Amino acid sequence: MRVEIWTDIACLWCYSANARFGQGLAAFAHRDQVEVVHRSFELNPQAETGTVPIIDAVAAQYGRTREQQIAREEQAAALAASVGLGYRVGGRVFGNTFGIHRLLHFAKTSGLQVELMDLAFRVNFADERSVYDRETLVSLAVEVGLDEAGARAVLDDPDAYAEEVRTDERLAADLGATGVPFFVLNRRYGVSGVQSAEMFTQSLEQAWAERSAA
Repeated sequence: MRVEIWTDIACLWCYSANARFGQGLAAFAHRDQVEVVHRSFELNPQAETGTVPIIDAVAAQYGRTREQQIAREEQAAALAASVGLGYRVGGRVFGNTFGIHRLLHFAKTSGLQVELMDLAFRVNFADERSVYDRETLVSLAVEVGLDEAGARAVLDDPDAYAEEVRTDERLAADLGATGVPFFVLNRRYGVSGVQSAEMFTQSLEQAWAERSAA
């Protein structure tokens, strides 16, 4: 059975949803027969290089006050804490994630996509480093075991793995996804947003039962 997951490293809800899905999958009896495919989605493809503080940038983008955006950050921090994740409220910058997605596709060719994605999520939301900094991205790639020269070559070439990112985004649009996190089970069931681990397990069980019946 295949589960496809669309996320963006900039998505505060994806950070926790990814962890909750992992918990739900761990409780699924047939977890060893589930193929998990991570796909790209850009929340703001027009964003420039990350320099603007996250609260100011997102509040302006969605027409919220700073107080409203801080409240959402605090809500996301509480959610992250509930699944054992660290979270810095407002301690990040806002930027373009296209390069990160391209690097994740490069990591996929070496079987290290999940490791790089988990590390990038943690660095973006819990650490003091910026995932929009080129040298930081290179260091993350090396940290998970990728070739440094290869990672630099990908980041230096705007066309490297660009089509793979665009293909994921077109597929998301075809499936009706307008935001992330977005989970698709066997191309039959769509689950969006941050669900409980139990809900993810139930969705997996339902998709498995219908697959077996078919």
